[in-house]
Amino acid sequence: MSTVLAYTSPALGHLFPMTPLLVELAARGHDVHVRTLESQVERLRALGLHADAVDPAVAAVVHDDWEVVSPKDALVHAVGVFTERARIDGPDFAAALAQVGPELVITDINSWGALTVAEASGLPWVTFSPYTPPLRAQGVPPFGPGLLPAKGPLGRARDAIVRPLVLGVAERAMRPGINALRAEHGLGEVRDADDFFRRCDLMLVTTAEPFEYPHPDWRDDVLMVGACAWEPPAATPAWLEEIDRPIVLVTTSSEFQDDAVLVRTAFEALAGEDVVVVATMPAGVAADIEVPANGRLEEFVPHGSVLDRASLAITHGGMGATQKALSRGVPVVVVPFGRDQLEVAARVATCGAGVRLPAKRLTPERLRDAARDAMARTAQAREVARGYDAAGGPSAAADAVEARLVAAER
Repeated sequence: MSTVLAYTSPALGHLFPMTPLLVELAARGHDVHVRTLESQVERLRALGLHADAVDPAVAAVVHDDWEVVSPKDALVHAVGVFTERARIDGPDFAAALAQVGPELVITDINSWGALTVAEASGLPWVTFSPYTPPLRAQGVPPFGPGLLPAKGPLGRARDAIVRPLVLGVAERAMRPGINALRAEHGLGEVRDADDFFRRCDLMLVTTAEPFEYPHPDWRDDVLMVGACAWEPPAATPAWLEEIDRPIVLVTTSSEFQDDAVLVRTAFEALAGEDVVVVATMPAGVAADIEVPANGRLEEFVPHGSVLDRASLAITHGGMGATQKALSRGVPVVVVPFGRDQLEVAARVATCGAGVRLPAKRLTPERLRDAARDAMARTAQAREVARGYDAAGGPSAAADAVEARLVAAER
């Protein structure tokens, strides 16, 4: 068996989808090491993984994008954050490489320094993307603004015009810092997102059709493996077991992005409905939220135990929370605030498994209407769940990783 080293960015939304893959590899006899959030080290060790913390300076570079207005500016801001972190996570990953001596590495798509070090190492290299990566694909709109797919000559023209105005701006912002870092490792310059992200032997993407758009021109080095939804094992709260009405889960981002308005609005919108609204705010509970008689507000509750009983999920558009609901056949209302959430919302709208409601248009009345609409879309949500299952999940991901190990031994 082989030694595998994984490295994640400092975000639960990136670690948790990777965890079932790492556990599966360990179950197959591989010696699996992971560098991740300090708060999760003991939890991962309890799962049989060799876990240590990333350099705390990585997380100290905060992804403070909640005041950014446009998708273009959000992408440029993210480039700045990930480039600054790269100067830290690169050496951190290099130190882990020297300590562990792996035969294969798995790097988080947002850990740009680790990506660079992984490429320079010459080892078999897998990139893990817990969201749809910003890669070109025929018929797929440019990443960022959450455009719906448009067919025909007009659609192709729209995409050709928009791409340089949004993702192209971010790519131009990326090149100086990343190419300087790459030069320090003896690597050539990259031109764009595809050129940077597609240098690995394999990219694993935690989604699948029909939620994700078809990508007929993606080669077999980009593999969609389904939702890979995971959360720490936890007992079901007694209060949850006592609920005898339909449940609506409302959740905000695990990384602060000033989205508390979603919970406030959901409580107001659904206060008169025959449901129980369970809201979680994992980045911290806002102090000024009024909880109605049919509501419950928690910082953290295992979403799985809520979703197993839920009729609807209202999310901020995070890939993890949204796909966790859909993987159980629970329809969603997505209210995107930024980051990749606009793209998640567009995919929900396209596959029909829920409703998207832009944050700028969020009102109690509109959210109530969207919730009623979405709750009638269970059939579409179950179709998405079947698509996730068909993609193979952690087992398929582990098969693909092992295939790269075998290929490297030839």
